[in-house]
Amino acid sequence: MNGLDFPTSLVFDPGGRAYVAESGLPFGGAAPGGRIRRLDHPDQDMDSVVLVDGLAAPVTGLCWHDGALFVSEGGAGRITRVDADGSRTTIVEGMPGPGNYHTNMAVAGPDGKLYFSQGAMSNLGVIGLDAYELGWLKRLPHAHDIPGIDITLSGLNVTTADPFSDKENATVDTGSFVPFGTTTHSGQRIAAEVPCTAAVLRCDPDGSNLELVAWGIRNAFGLGFLPDGRLLALDQGADDRGSRPIGNAPDLLFEVRQGRWYGWPDYVSGVPVTDPRFAPRRGPQPRFVLAGHAALPEPETALVEFEPHVSATKFAAAASGHLVVALFGDETPMTAPPGHPEVGRGLAVVDPVGWSTRPLRGGPKLHRPIDVAFGPADGALYVIDFGRFEMSDDGVRAKAGTGCLWRWDNWEGDNDEG
Repeated sequence: MNGLDFPTSLVFDPGGRAYVAESGLPFGGAAPGGRIRRLDHPDQDMDSVVLVDGLAAPVTGLCWHDGALFVSEGGAGRITRVDADGSRTTIVEGMPGPGNYHTNMAVAGPDGKLYFSQGAMSNLGVIGLDAYELGWLKRLPHAHDIPGIDITLSGLNVTTADPFSDKENATVDTGSFVPFGTTTHSGQRIAAEVPCTAAVLRCDPDGSNLELVAWGIRNAFGLGFLPDGRLLALDQGADDRGSRPIGNAPDLLFEVRQGRWYGWPDYVSGVPVTDPRFAPRRGPQPRFVLAGHAALPEPETALVEFEPHVSATKFAAAASGHLVVALFGDETPMTAPPGHPEVGRGLAVVDPVGWSTRPLRGGPKLHRPIDVAFGPADGALYVIDFGRFEMSDDGVRAKAGTGCLWRWDNWEGDNDEG
């Protein structure tokens, strides 16, 4: 299927029907408002039916559970249940935002609960002028980050130009976990809250009993359970931008475990942001914003480290146990200085035995792969391509109607290394 407006998500129901969510982002002349298309016979290239539209952009995820779709409306900070007749029921609402990232996809756990992630409001804990550079945000002030565990601040404040002052060369100082233009002091304590940002949370299917699973995962855009019950998350690494830039931060694949801290905003896969490997080009070496690390859980290390800026989005588990991961690709010059090599924009295979990775070769030519799934009836690999989307010094350059759904029938045979 082609002609889609910036689709983000794909899911199958037990009967083999496919559901595709278009984000609703009004780039390149696309109509605003997210929508869900249903394909009753995806293996026969049949036309789609619009099941529901007018969803809050960006729609970031779809989940099939208990006979209904659960739709993550990231722009509104909510998750909505959509029944077969298109009727809607709000399940989760009032999540933090707007900010750098959103309420992301939900998945059904073996305990019957819905697990979902909430992205960070900032790049690395401090709100900066890079908010104006994000094509989906472009606003200040916006919501600040909220911790999922009790924290003590180091008192780091960052000085930027003051966009709200009429005075020439006016500046403003901003600390971490506070609104833009608010300072912090050493030893300042901030209590945990639920909901929080940079976290994985869970709730009952009706939205009740919302609770924290784990904190410190910057933007877990992709979540999924393995057959053995382990929960995995793809965490998109921080960027060389804003008031607290960082260089060479990889995207990560984590196993998510109850009560753990995954390091954000002071560690990357267990390595402190003060390490020289993370020196940025757009500012000084990051310093800690949290104090008393010894009082916090030990930061977790990742199962897999992907190349910086590949933008690992979502994954699916094959019958063989291998994971196929969509790599959306870099968004230079927003996320890194000009001259950064083009990365991502393809698919990768992760072997859970040893957690090695390799590119998936020979498939369709993709602009921006963002989601993958395996057909329950045919076993084929289905791939969502977001479409033509690039960042420039002038902002977003995108073309509506360039999103696609691909079916790859013999992906394993095409990649047989024997």
